[in-house]
Amino acid sequence: MLVFSTQPESSIFSTLPPVWFGSEFVKNFQGLQADTNYLRTLLNSVVIAVLYTFFSMVITSMGGFAFAKYRFGGSGLMFGVIIATLTIPTFVTIIPQFVLVARELHLTNTYWAVILPTLANTIGIFYMRQAFQGVPDDLLNAARIDGAGDFRLFWQIALPVVRPALAALGIILFLASWNDYLWPLIVLNEKSAYTMPVALGTLVGLTRVSWGGIMVGTVISTVPFLVVFMAMQKHFVAGIAGGAIKD
Repeated sequence: MLVFSTQPESSIFSTLPPVWFGSEFVKNFQGLQADTNYLRTLLNSVVIAVLYTFFSMVITSMGGFAFAKYRFGGSGLMFGVIIATLTIPTFVTIIPQFVLVARELHLTNTYWAVILPTLANTIGIFYMRQAFQGVPDDLLNAARIDGAGDFRLFWQIALPVVRPALAALGIILFLASWNDYLWPLIVLNEKSAYTMPVALGTLVGLTRVSWGGIMVGTVISTVPFLVVFMAMQKHFVAGIAGGAIKD
């Protein structure tokens, strides 16, 4: 992909494809920018992915903490219903979700149209519940004796303990938002609002496919995720490994 992003399209489909870098990267990028306003779509993707990851981590970690450390009427049933939503195909919810976001909330072509529907991520709630179950109850009880309230228990006591799991969840959520194509395609119909996957999808036409632009755009789109992963790699590996260890 990286080599092809530096080649003219004629070389990409030659009998002997190139195996070393060419000199067409800038030209391919200029064509990509002219066709899609790619820098704008890249900015849209970064803002949406960062906001979605942050707010979803907050909501799912709070939900996971509540289900792991509090007992209230119907908590088991409620958690079972949440887990059962995993069996509902995404395509079943697309139409009512679009009606709610576009017709009732009038959020079409906004960041929040992409961010809001899946903030309470089911897998995130389940994952954080499992992580918080590993936090000793004695630790929380000791904090309660010292006068800590519920929010302080969550924010200052329990959350730092599960930081590796939270980092792993953050990478998973960021990647899911970064690569999401179907939902942004439905709720974003202005080019200035497109995300990166939607913009790259427009390069595949009925009579022409801009392979050079697709390669350049894909190469550039991998950079933010690599940065996030490298910055959180230590915690990510610890979070994944921790889930496989039983006391």
